[in-house]
Amino acid sequence: MFKKILIANRGEIACRVAATARRMGIKTVAVYSDADAQAKHVQVCDEAVHIGGSAPKDSYLRWERILQAAKDTGAQAVHPGYGFLSENEDFAKACAAAGLVFIGPPASAILAMGLKAESKQLMEKAGVPLVPGYHAADQDPALLQREADRIGYPALIKASAGGGGKGMRVVNCSAEFADALASCKREAINSFGDDAVLIEKYVQRPRHIEIQVFGDTHGNCVYLFERDCSVQRRHQKVLEEAPAPGMTEALRKQMGEAAVAAAKAVNYVGAGTVEFIVEQAAYDKPESMKFFFMEMNTRLQVEHPVTEAITGLDLVEWQLRVASGEPLPLQQSDLRIHGHAIEARICAENPDNNFLPATGTLAVYRKPACSSFEISDTRIDDGVREGDSISPFYDSMVAKLIVHGDTREQALARLDDALSQTRIVGLTTNVQFLRHIIRTDSFATAKLDTALIQREEKALFAQEPLGLALTAASVVANTLYREEALKGNDPFSSRDGWRAYGVATRNFGFVFHGASYDAVLTYAHDGSLQLNVADADGDVSGVLTYREDGDALHISFAGHTARLQVFHETQGHEDVAHVFAPQGATRITVVDALAHAGEVQEAGGRLTAPMPGKVVSFAVAAGDKVKAGQPLAVMEAMKMEHTIAAPADGEVLELLYAPGDQVAEGEELLKLKV
Repeated sequence: MFKKILIANRGEIACRVAATARRMGIKTVAVYSDADAQAKHVQVCDEAVHIGGSAPKDSYLRWERILQAAKDTGAQAVHPGYGFLSENEDFAKACAAAGLVFIGPPASAILAMGLKAESKQLMEKAGVPLVPGYHAADQDPALLQREADRIGYPALIKASAGGGGKGMRVVNCSAEFADALASCKREAINSFGDDAVLIEKYVQRPRHIEIQVFGDTHGNCVYLFERDCSVQRRHQKVLEEAPAPGMTEALRKQMGEAAVAAAKAVNYVGAGTVEFIVEQAAYDKPESMKFFFMEMNTRLQVEHPVTEAITGLDLVEWQLRVASGEPLPLQQSDLRIHGHAIEARICAENPDNNFLPATGTLAVYRKPACSSFEISDTRIDDGVREGDSISPFYDSMVAKLIVHGDTREQALARLDDALSQTRIVGLTTNVQFLRHIIRTDSFATAKLDTALIQREEKALFAQEPLGLALTAASVVANTLYREEALKGNDPFSSRDGWRAYGVATRNFGFVFHGASYDAVLTYAHDGSLQLNVADADGDVSGVLTYREDGDALHISFAGHTARLQVFHETQGHEDVAHVFAPQGATRITVVDALAHAGEVQEAGGRLTAPMPGKVVSFAVAAGDKVKAGQPLAVMEAMKMEHTIAAPADGEVLELLYAPGDQVAEGEELLKLKV
């Protein structure tokens, strides 16, 4: 077994690998960029080496620096994690040339499966079912258009060297193909350095089911069952679970054996995932499911913890043992499924704004009672701590929340409970969106396909779990509680509203979902607190009571009771209160009238960047007339492209940036006369 390994990655996966290595008595070396100098993965490893600038191309993709770091620290092997260099056959070869063990498959297997077109041809020879499509090398746009027309629409354009949903477009008709192809190729060249694509028929009502495989250098290969990854946005996974709901034993065996055949076709060694697209005639007819090979990921997957949860195995330990030359710890007949596991990806993004990525500081980051990187009922894998920043340079994932139960229903309940206890303040996340998904009828009853989010959009987006009255009352109660804690024994600092005669009132101003509201608190003679909140549907009035309840407040107002926590965050000149309750979370802006006196609101044609990132291109020039909804610019942030459209009809007056420029969130991109 190795004495020391270098982890050529960052964040959650670097911490994950380090945890298993520590348990096995293996020393670890971290590498880090400028942006990650104080990152968690740097702290949890035994040593750390700086390898360059914040952008991946200046650090985590510079393998010569990584290999030098391994040499300088005496590491014997390199674990690539996932992403970055994990599926780069040249890096695997360079490791071998440097006398280092690459903890992954042979470079030949990475190459064979890395190019999607060639891998499909290989799978066809191995007898693995394929989706109808075009997988050849000729990339003439006219030919690709004809092939898409031949296959039929909707069709899928996919980067041949792609993964993670990048370089992928669904095309609904022939007229859309040319623009979609150009966008797909542009994103592919930026992400992978290769703009080759393949064309496939877009399967209707598809499920994304993948099989975990493991091979060793002794000729053994097994499958560790399946994961359902159907719940996706932008072709990227949101929730993953194992085993796949509705899977029959016969289909599981058939898919597992097909995955092993795929792995053996390339002499696979280590952890890999064979991904299948599964067509289903109906949600309640598993016997009707047909599967087709999609691709093979020649690395450890983000969602590997759900497989660990249902098998009781540590897949990173298996990786280390296989890479050191040991045979697989178990054979196929030894493997069993125990219970059900679900993983939720907590990401810094705004689901209500087309999932735009978010950056910021984790001012508050509180996790439910859980373990880290271990098999348990509730587990969180992360690479951040409270106070850390989420930068625009890397993926938007903050953490992975994994739960396990005896049944799917029990796992679902545990997931909802764990999400309800998650507190993140400082940036926008998808935590509440995840709760909305698992509460939908489609997910709860396992009516799964990759269109679940679109199908359930009315139940998923722009949901308000608490309402204005309870939210405002929560902030008022928390304000009073904080004042009581501050005043101590000084009666002259008291703000309890006592008067020798008359009654005292306090006014509170709020902005809630873009609208302004007022609340009036009256200190009654009997000592009670009377609160009136001016709601859009009329005033809501009642007695407000509150008491300390552990680390939270228990409040009651106008027929509502709740145990909740309130965290305040300063955004510019505004005080934003974040309210967390068992039924959900929301935010409300507390208005200080004096702070905004004399401000003048700017109007006119300003088009600003919705997130920090890089300008990829402009589709217009100064003087152009544009229509509402017309694409104006393309920005790239957190490895994804985002199209910015005109908010109204108008004329472009001036472009304020050039392609390639980095811009901050809120910066004006162009002037638009509307």
